[in-house]
Amino acid sequence: MNHFELFDIKPDYALDLADLQQRYRKLQQAMHPDRFANASSRDKLLAVQRTSQLNDAYHTLREPLSRAEYMLTLRGVDMQHEQKTLQDPEFLMAQMEWRERVEELSPGDFAAIDTAFRDLEGETKLLQDKLEQQLAADANEEAADTIRKLKFMHKLGRELEALEDQ
Repeated sequence: MNHFELFDIKPDYALDLADLQQRYRKLQQAMHPDRFANASSRDKLLAVQRTSQLNDAYHTLREPLSRAEYMLTLRGVDMQHEQKTLQDPEFLMAQMEWRERVEELSPGDFAAIDTAFRDLEGETKLLQDKLEQQLAADANEEAADTIRKLKFMHKLGRELEALEDQ
């Protein structure tokens, strides 16, 4: 049973996260190992395994990037442990420009960091919209490339957060 089937929801990139959370809580209550305290050892072990699967499924589907990767995995495109690099010269140039921009930021310059965050969020939103369209159109290889781009953007976001924390 895949993650979408577990939650009885349509495999779609655009999920209602409140609905997902509600389904998760209901399933969590039904599957919780404490409900099997008086059961056999086998049933207790199964309850622990089901709860673990439920938690993994929820965390995967809750995050857009991991949800998209999971959808591609279901379609036969496995991106885990891959070493493939992007072949998009335009995006590679943009990466270099972002790297330079982040390197030039000073830890105390909150206005510049905030501007960089807003710019990054805007570009990330465009990529997420593009990814949603690609997944809906079953353009799997294009979606995989967009996921690679989004991973870079998320990494940049973490670097900006670290800079802000300094």
